[in-house]
Amino acid sequence: MSADPGTLKISRSTFLDAYRGFAVLLMMIFHLCWDLGNFGFISFSFADPFWIDFRRVIVTLFLTAVGWSAYLSNRQRLRLIIWPRDAKVLLAAVLISLGTYLALPNNWVFFGILHFIFLATFLVRPLSSRPILSALIGSAILVIYSETSWLHFPNALPTIVHYLNLPHQTLDILFPLPWIGVVLIGPLLGYLNWHKCTIPNHFLVRALSAMGRFALPIYLLHQLILFALVALAKIVLSH
Repeated sequence: MSADPGTLKISRSTFLDAYRGFAVLLMMIFHLCWDLGNFGFISFSFADPFWIDFRRVIVTLFLTAVGWSAYLSNRQRLRLIIWPRDAKVLLAAVLISLGTYLALPNNWVFFGILHFIFLATFLVRPLSSRPILSALIGSAILVIYSETSWLHFPNALPTIVHYLNLPHQTLDILFPLPWIGVVLIGPLLGYLNWHKCTIPNHFLVRALSAMGRFALPIYLLHQLILFALVALAKIVLSH
């Protein structure tokens, strides 16, 4: 049984695509700066508050989009087309883990943002039909995490790493807490009809929307391309 084509069209939001595309653009800038620093073109530390906050903005945009999309899918009753999307995210997460394990076995990604998004999608889906309750729970998680140590669990990761023989350092890791709170706030954006906001039909907007529609393949491929280009520039300029 296939979903109605008209319904699929309704589920596509230019504003949400551009929102997600903006996150993709910031991610590419972040990784380009990492590559430039890695090859000695620029010098800085990702431990600086600016870069820590920059990464938080990127992750926040991606994760609120996850909850937002869950709300729209639930409202439009598009559950039948969610599963292939879930499978693609899972496959991408597995490819990231496998690729980094083969290339850098001491720093491979065992639970990065794609792994978290796959799990968070299932956690937010039951609450996505109650966006206000979802947002209240998400906000409570963020407040409790920032104001107390109740949800920090500092020994959890070292224990898991030890017993599962995982690398002590990884290229990318995203702790479920407090980020699940950000995902749970996402449905509220759908409830507020942000996806219906009108945006200019400008080239830059269309470019961002396209990046948002193809966020997953861009995520998988962009760093390979950027790294190769910066490495090539280093080789050319060194001669």
